[in-house]
Amino acid sequence: MKPSRGNIGIDRISMYTPAYYLDVRELAVARGVDPDKYTIGIGQDEQAVIPSSQDAVTMGAAAAADLLTDIDPARLGLVILGTESGVDASKAGALYIHELLGLPHTVRVMEIKEACYGGTAGLLTARDYVAAHPGAQALVIASDVARYGLATGGEVTQGGGAVAMLVSENPRILTLSADSTVYSESIQDFWRPVYTDEAQARGKYSTEQYLEFFARVWGASGLSAADCAAVLFHLPYTKMGAKALARLAELDAVSDELRARFQSSITFSRRVGNLYTASLYLGLLSLLCSSSAFEGQLALFSYGSGAVGELFTGQLVEGYEKFLPDVNALLDARRKVSVDEYENIFRDSVPYGPEDYATNPDYYCGPFVLTGVAGMERQYARREE
Repeated sequence: MKPSRGNIGIDRISMYTPAYYLDVRELAVARGVDPDKYTIGIGQDEQAVIPSSQDAVTMGAAAAADLLTDIDPARLGLVILGTESGVDASKAGALYIHELLGLPHTVRVMEIKEACYGGTAGLLTARDYVAAHPGAQALVIASDVARYGLATGGEVTQGGGAVAMLVSENPRILTLSADSTVYSESIQDFWRPVYTDEAQARGKYSTEQYLEFFARVWGASGLSAADCAAVLFHLPYTKMGAKALARLAELDAVSDELRARFQSSITFSRRVGNLYTASLYLGLLSLLCSSSAFEGQLALFSYGSGAVGELFTGQLVEGYEKFLPDVNALLDARRKVSVDEYENIFRDSVPYGPEDYATNPDYYCGPFVLTGVAGMERQYARREE
């Protein structure tokens, strides 16, 4: 059978973040900073707080669990986890997710890493897989913990969560174009050594490179802003997206409609913070859930430090709004923690060493938890809520 080139994309999408959040205005006061610097200057209001029982595996499994009713075991051929918060330098976190969800053994399972670009790498790989295997489904999970350290410059840009996407022919949400524009170059704007869970970053330089990579791929794409019903950006913090929109306005005419839809795309990110590989797709969810139904082409810019930038497009499918998750309900159900409680949760992290460790049951949440590490093996469990 001849491989298909078109009409492939995101059939279903879901999102998960743990049950705790921090008010960044309270964080600002505790750090002796004007709260406006965080809420206006950085563009954040709330930040997901990730207990040690939650990691890229548990959050990814929780997001993907919402798609199980749409997964056909006979058609599923590929499971990809895009993450820069991998739990092992060898074994793919996707295999833990595969087991927790009880997925069929006749699928390819892998993990993709390239900073915040990993989710996009997974999505476009899944698109190509379905094009080469007509009738197949592919499950893509972007899951991360953004962690910089207490009282650091990057603290306000922390967060965490996961977005899962089911890719198939005749999708019900977004059809992905087979074409894209990409630019890759080895730079040192952001990295995380294997012996620590806290990222290292050259913030100003990284911002400059993000904008430069965007300008390169936009210019090479041949796209016009007038061709787009909305333009979506990777959102490590929402002000970064605003800077990218301003750069687009220097390159092209940006309509009031595009500006309004950009504001819709950052609503969820303002409440969750940085999801690394899932940030672009949280923006997609935010746009679709926070706007009245509309039609047209979306342009999506993905950036992963180190660095890879890619611009691709998708066409909204009529009736997509009937297949969206209730993200607002998930976010509204979370419990706010104080700054002191947040700091205690932050310090109670899985050690980067060979010692055994048990997570705190007081902060178990979601359908799956990491119960601890024994003999250098992570122990996962399904949780009855």
